[in-house]
Amino acid sequence: MNTVLVVEDGLTDMEILSCYLQQAGYSVISAKSSEEAQNQIGRIKPDLIFLDIILPGKSGFEICRELKDNPNTSKIPVVLCSTKNSDVDKIWGNMLGAEAYISKPINKEELIIILRQLLR
Repeated sequence: MNTVLVVEDGLTDMEILSCYLQQAGYSVISAKSSEEAQNQIGRIKPDLIFLDIILPGKSGFEICRELKDNPNTSKIPVVLCSTKNSDVDKIWGNMLGAEAYISKPINKEELIIILRQLLR
């Protein structure tokens, strides 16, 4: 079973995303801040990471850049997830190495399609 780390500081969004992922057959671990995310990644190397952009501490963009610059985590697919649905944010995420960008509110079908593409 693939393990997905969800980094989200909003309780409702965390619950919705975790529920969608569990229904699709994924094991879910969670973090509410950049510091907690880094601890989780160090303990359990997830198969995929969902990153909210606006987080306490470092932003999702900063975390993504650090993950992609680190040889130990550079191969983990990153999906940025935010209410910010601008082309600039999507381009920036792509430049930092994120494999996908999903806008909130999260569409379950879009989520599952992206997961299947990234976790083949």
